[in-house]
Amino acid sequence: MALKYNLAKVYALSDNDPEFVDEVLNLFVTEVPEDLKKIGEGIKNKDFKQTYAFAHKLKPTLDLLGLNVAFEEILQIEAWTKEEGKKKEIIETYKSVKSQVKDAIKELRKDFNL
Repeated sequence: MALKYNLAKVYALSDNDPEFVDEVLNLFVTEVPEDLKKIGEGIKNKDFKQTYAFAHKLKPTLDLLGLNVAFEEILQIEAWTKEEGKKKEIIETYKSVKSQVKDAIKELRKDFNL
């Protein structure tokens, strides 16, 4: 029962094609944790370019999977990179995105046997 994600956009985009939905979910489960790791490394090293690149890459996926709060927070991370802010200003936002994605992945694995 989808509590942490919403697949309405995925189903609409795919015309309810279950193979397409499975592919999107598998990519989310396998690639997003790596992208999040790169964002965390970028924040830690104040590598604003890397952080922006991976946040920008992740943004449409969060929107597609209905992770609305994480989507808004990834926008905050992008803004932080443009301002070249201090780490302490963004670390809690990053932790929140990471937690939401982790919860969504856990639920998706359970719901779809991934």
